[in-house]
This record gives sequence, C-alpha cells and structure tokens, in this order.
Amino acid sequence: MVPEHTDVTEAESLHRGGNCQDVSEILARVGDKWSVLIVMMLGSGPRRFNELKRMVGGISQRMLTLTLRGLERDGLVTRTIYPTIPPRVDYALTDLGHSLSEPVKALGAWAIENKATIRQAREAFDARRDEAQDWGGRRFG
Repeated sequence: MVPEHTDVTEAESLHRGGNCQDVSEILARVGDKWSVLIVMMLGSGPRRFNELKRMVGGISQRMLTLTLRGLERDGLVTRTIYPTIPPRVDYALTDLGHSLSEPVKALGAWAIENKATIRQAREAFDARRDEAQDWGGRRFG
C-alpha cells in the first residue's frame, strides 16, 4: 500500500452515523415508481386527486392515497382543502418537491433515451439464459 493513497476522510464522512440509513429511507420514498410519476405530474402545477389518478395509469386509489400521504409527510407535497360542496382537495409540490422534480425529469429523460438499448440488453440476456438452461437437455439456473 502506498502511503499517499490512504487519505479517504471525505469518502468516510459520507458513511458516518446514520447517513446510509437516512439516505436509504429518503431514496425509498423519492425513488419508488409512483412517487416519481406523481412528482412529474405535479411539476406542471397543482392537481386534484382524480386528475392524478387518471394521469398516473395503473395506480390504485389506495396506492395513490398512500403515496400522496408519504410525499406530504416528507414535505414534498402540500394538500389544500377548499370548503366547497363536495370538498375540493388540491395537491401541489412544495419548494422541496420542485427541487426534486429536476432530477426526476432528468431520470425520466434518461429512461426514454435509453429504453431501446435496455430492451435489447434484456432480450440478449434472456436469450443467453434460455440457451444456458437448455444446454445439453439439462436446465441450469
């Protein structure tokens, strides 16, 4: 080991205390597919619950409720109730939520840009796996 290559205090500081656990908890919230889609939808302005449900295809009412509640708890979304009949509820990004929308948009753009390449990689992987499983009439896992 060369002595001049032992200065790693900056990298170590990232892993002190509860940093890994804290980052993991935050990434679990902001990295799940429903949260990402909801943040993207709210990036253009406030939305009502049913409007979000229509925009985010495939999400159940319960999952949308749970996701919005989690985003609100983390300070990313506000919930505003208007005293009308029936009551009107709007969801909007907070300043913190808007700061998240930029990296979320970048991630979405990356996914769109690379979807064909990823599809090809999956097909090649599956073909190799199927070939290996069928090799010699035996199945390997």
